[in-house]
Amino acid sequence: MQAILMLALLGAVLASAISVVWARHESRVLFVRLTGLQNQRDDMNIEYGKLELEQATFAEPRRVDEEARRQLGMVDPSPQDIRLLRR
Repeated sequence: MQAILMLALLGAVLASAISVVWARHESRVLFVRLTGLQNQRDDMNIEYGKLELEQATFAEPRRVDEEARRQLGMVDPSPQDIRLLRR
């Protein structure tokens, strides 16, 4: 009877040890994945900041005016071409 009890306790200890090793391994795998995702998030935040800066640069009124004049050939109208409409 004692031998059976001893074998049962030994089996429980081995199962517990294997469970601890497996849990620590899973924890390490998940930590590595988390670190990789955090690095990816940081890279995306940096890229987002660069894109916001680029958008602000392109939307600047002076730049829009320059591009309209250069690409579309737009010019300021002469005073005789301006008409004031009233409702």
